[in-house]
Amino acid sequence: DALSERQTSIYSPPFYSSPNGYKMRARLYLNGDGNARFTFGLFDQTPQQRHIIDSFRPDIKSNSFQRPRSNMNIASGIPKFFR
Repeated sequence: DALSERQTSIYSPPFYSSPNGYKMRARLYLNGDGNARFTFGLFDQTPQQRHIIDSFRPDIKSNSFQRPRSNMNIASGIPKFFR
C-alpha cells in the first residue's frame, strides 16, 4: 500500500513513556517521506509546559537510510533528545 500511495503511513497505538509519563504515538512512513526535516516533540501536559522539541534533516546518503544488509540498519536520529 505504501508504494501505491493508498496508505503512505501508519500510526502506532497511543502509549506512555512510563506509568506516569508522557502519552505518545508514533507515525511510520513505510516508503519514506522524502528528504524532509523531522521534528520530534514531547509535550509537557503539566502547568509548567516544559516541552522538548528538536529537529534534524537526515543525510539520505547515510547508511542509516539505505536498504539494511543485516537484521537492522544503523540508527539515526537525535541521540540526546530526552534524558
